Amino acid sequence: MSTESEPDDDITIMLCASCRMAEVDDIKLKQCPNCDLVRYCSDNCLQGNLSQHDAQCKERAAELLDQILFRQPESTHLGDCPICLLPLPIDPKKSTVHTCCSKTICIGCRLASAIRESEGRLDPTCPFCRQSIPKTQEESKRNKMKRIEKNDPLALYHLGTRRLLDGDYNTAFEYLTKAAELGDVEAHHQLSIMHRKGYGVEKDEEMEIYHLEVAAIGGHPDARYNLGLYEARNRRCERAVKHWIIAANLGCDHSLKGLKECYKVGRVSKDDFAAALRAHQAAVDATKSPQREAAAALQL
Repeated sequence: MSTESEPDDDITIMLCASCRMAEVDDIKLKQCPNCDLVRYCSDNCLQGNLSQHDAQCKERAAELLDQILFRQPESTHLGDCPICLLPLPIDPKKSTVHTCCSKTICIGCRLASAIRESEGRLDPTCPFCRQSIPKTQEESKRNKMKRIEKNDPLALYHLGTRRLLDGDYNTAFEYLTKAAELGDVEAHHQLSIMHRKGYGVEKDEEMEIYHLEVAAIGGHPDARYNLGLYEARNRRCERAVKHWIIAANLGCDHSLKGLKECYKVGRVSKDDFAAALRAHQAAVDATKSPQREAAAALQL
């Protein structure tokens, strides 16, 4: 960082990296938008110093990104079931999304609600908001559109994925982009796939990796696994292993298999692989409950 120190009183004075103006009185310097190394007094000074600072800035920005990227998330992007408060399973078949409130409910709580309704001879309702379950496709569609009109990220994501499956790539990209801008992690992951395969957009590896990184930081295990594959293909095995350890700790089976292969060829130590195995099992066990096991048995 551009600073000068007064040795007598140990006061640090911030200086503009371009014109050397000091941050005193009403003069406030702004930090470089990409790194934390230098400050500028104006946009003109920032632009004028770009060529000198560019290489150092990119290197530091990459370091800062890695600090965030390789931080272990507390949970997956799915979070907890809003009823039982247990972590939601990664397997989408073990939870349901309700169009009335856009809440994702585990199958255990859905089963418990269905049993309560059956025993009390009650009409089916959403386990979370208690709104009546739509009786027709038209009613369900109206519920979805209401959520979309309210800019609900999850509703936008689901509409985007439906358009994608229908082959309407332009509309899919529009809705998924909007959902991603509103913070939906799944939308970022889906956009990475669109950029990789060129669905409605030009194939763009840089944008693919950008969306994968955002999704991975948000706790998306599959996005993290795909980042590991990308690093492995580019012979950056150490980075691949880091990604797969983080994803395995979230319960990702694919990442655990990737670590197993790395362990076989000596890319992962015995202790690190054993720790990943234990963390993976703990993450899977945390999503289990008697109600969920009973519901899963009924699905078979």
